[in-house]
Amino acid sequence: MDLFAGLKSFFKTDATTIDNNVFRLHYKATAVILVAFSILVTGRQYIGDPIDCISKDDIPTNLLDTFCWIHTTFSLPDAWYKKVGEEVPYPGVDKYTPGEKRVYHAYYQWVCFVLFLQAILFYTPRYFWKAMEGGRIKNLILGLNSPILPEDTKLANRKLLVEYMVSNLNNHSVYFMSYAVAEIMNFVNVVGQIFLMDAFLGGEFSTYGSKVIQFTGWDWSVRYDPMIKVFPRLTKCTFHRYGSSGDVQRHDAMCILPINIINEKIYVFLWFWFVILAVLSGLVLVYRAVIVFWPKSRLMVTRSRARLANQDYLETIINKCKLGDWLLLDLLSKNLDPLNFRDVINDFARKLDGKNMDNV
Repeated sequence: MDLFAGLKSFFKTDATTIDNNVFRLHYKATAVILVAFSILVTGRQYIGDPIDCISKDDIPTNLLDTFCWIHTTFSLPDAWYKKVGEEVPYPGVDKYTPGEKRVYHAYYQWVCFVLFLQAILFYTPRYFWKAMEGGRIKNLILGLNSPILPEDTKLANRKLLVEYMVSNLNNHSVYFMSYAVAEIMNFVNVVGQIFLMDAFLGGEFSTYGSKVIQFTGWDWSVRYDPMIKVFPRLTKCTFHRYGSSGDVQRHDAMCILPINIINEKIYVFLWFWFVILAVLSGLVLVYRAVIVFWPKSRLMVTRSRARLANQDYLETIINKCKLGDWLLLDLLSKNLDPLNFRDVINDFARKLDGKNMDNV
């Protein structure tokens, strides 16, 4: 579809990796999903027919549709749990008694905009980290993975990389802090967005997914679909106009909201996706705390990344490097092939020990 044509180029994959898989779930997977949902809802809302209203009175259909869309429709909470077909025609739809509580559904006009705003918020930590990272990893790898690069050029480039690491040893604290802040931003953002959507949907989102799960296990004769309460497909609308005698006449209408068939599926998916993403992001913060407070964990991770390197050299590096230096090496391991990374590790350790790499 043309609506989705620009998404791939906008969220194109970078040749250089400067984060982890969970980080990418935020700014790639989630942001793309939210933008796609926003485009889908926008197309259905402004190109299709989002609302159809009927009334027993002689009110033009297009006028009634436009009025009820702009001024929102409502449901009657007392009618949500009544028996459909006997007491009410549809959950939330019943005869209105003056003074009876109403629940207005104004959110559906804003769903496409809120989804797009959420996508921007999910991309914000990536934007922050990319600005703070400044292309450092890309500049350091210097084409070392290129199969057509001459060996003498690779050796020279590797020396430049190692010289940078040595000359800037223990000067990457801000680098590490920026990355940690970006990971915290990811976690705060996804948890905050759960609360944002809960407020947006009138306090119904936080338990939405769990209620949907419970709904599937209820007896068919008594079960109540929680999605209908949050995203009703049939609602009421009240239209007032002057009558022939000059008095104000009230006209009740029932409105079908086809757009909510899409909305309910979107938010069921988002509930499960955000919960999973929040858990994964929380685990990343736990992992980051372990890296900070347990130095041996850095050695364990580096060993898993550099299996071909001299193990004694790895201990030398971990003992002499601070968190920022370790993070730089960890990101380099994701961008260099195992042989090149082994050579970088070995050369770096020798340099730290004061040995001449040309004589090894």
